[in-house]
Amino acid sequence: MSGPKDKTGKEVTYPTAYIANILAALGGRDPLEAYAQTAAGLRKRMQSHPAETLRLRPYADSWTWTPLEVIGHLVDTEWSIGWRTRAVLCDDQPLLIGIGQDNWVAAQKHNEHDPSELVEDFSALRAINLRFWRGIPKEKMSRVGQHNERGAESLGDMLKLYAAHDCYHLEQIDRYLAILMQ
Repeated sequence: MSGPKDKTGKEVTYPTAYIANILAALGGRDPLEAYAQTAAGLRKRMQSHPAETLRLRPYADSWTWTPLEVIGHLVDTEWSIGWRTRAVLCDDQPLLIGIGQDNWVAAQKHNEHDPSELVEDFSALRAINLRFWRGIPKEKMSRVGQHNERGAESLGDMLKLYAAHDCYHLEQIDRYLAILMQ
């Protein structure tokens, strides 16, 4: 059975399956704590491997992002997180638009960027968004926005999903680097 299609006709993963898969990466960790540790995790991975390695595709027989493109994707996501969370806090049930992540990665040529610059960009955006998250009163965490692909999402749900998204992609980078270092 095929899933729903986006406006380009590309199949979209069922939202509940996507969310469950991503949330599994968080495990039992505190979402805000995991979210706060991502920049350091990226910095460590970037500093432990040369740019040439970070630009390699782990699977020669199929298209995948490179570790550097995963970092670029996290930068893109951080931009969108900033807007989405502020919209949910400040507006009544705003529409939250998903991004064409593959298009964003390709159009911005993340694989050609300097790894340290991408990690710096991520770290700066994350510091701003982390300060925002820490300032949200607990009673506001139930405010809801309507994601165009995933449906209703509260700020509390969003924090868990975004922290888990980080964990998922850090694990992805680790898997790719393990393959590339063989």
